[in-house]
Amino acid sequence: MSTPICMDINEILKRLPHRYPFLLVDRVISIDPGKEIVALKNVSMNEPFFPGHYPHHPVMPGVLIIEAMAQTAALLSFAAMDGGGPDENSVYYFVGIDGARFKRPVVPGDQLILKVQPIRNMRGLWKFKATAEVDGQLAAEAEIMCTMKAK
Repeated sequence: MSTPICMDINEILKRLPHRYPFLLVDRVISIDPGKEIVALKNVSMNEPFFPGHYPHHPVMPGVLIIEAMAQTAALLSFAAMDGGGPDENSVYYFVGIDGARFKRPVVPGDQLILKVQPIRNMRGLWKFKATAEVDGQLAAEAEIMCTMKAK
């Protein structure tokens, strides 16, 4: 059995083009290239969306949970391809979503555990099964599609 591949924030920044306030993956716990990635997002009251969503009952927007899953999926795709990230002449796009469901609110202090497995890769169009959990409870799930294109 091989040692799991992990990534700290510096390794993530080398692979994803996202930056504050839109980088939504803090650490990769493990990657089994081509099979599964497990990552985490620490949700802090300091997130820029909480003052407006909602002032007296802060809840992480569902679309940002989906984006965190898509960023995690991108990291898995890069690991399956060559272990790197997109070069400066290409962009990894989130192109579709099916079956998105939100099961519980995500609030300040939560830690999202993001799990993504590939369903298929046809001609560079990847489809993934993705989940986000908090304390072992399902917070969100979806099938997401991503592709890499030249700029």
